[in-house]
Amino acid sequence: MSLRQAQETVDQWIKTYGVRYFSELTNMAILTEEVGEVARIMARRYGDQSNKNGESDALADELADVLWVLICLANQTGVDLSEAFRRNMAKKTARDSTRHINNPKLYESEQK
Repeated sequence: MSLRQAQETVDQWIKTYGVRYFSELTNMAILTEEVGEVARIMARRYGDQSNKNGESDALADELADVLWVLICLANQTGVDLSEAFRRNMAKKTARDSTRHINNPKLYESEQK
């Protein structure tokens, strides 16, 4: 599924089942909450914390929740994510084409 198709799918779902989009500010708060859930899973899976009893460890589902709300915000604000992502990749490529390749810090772990 392309980003454009994802945006259309979310919009159709909202129109069919969701009544309307939550306000942009509400969706921003929800996005923050969902990113926090991803952070919790990452801290427990890759960090030093352990899961609490009954706590979910569904990283894929939480990442999909982040994407869902991000798509809602894009739809609400008129952002074409396909075009925005294309421009963003071009910007990163122009700006960082040699930056990471020439960063010795990125090679330090290979030498340990």
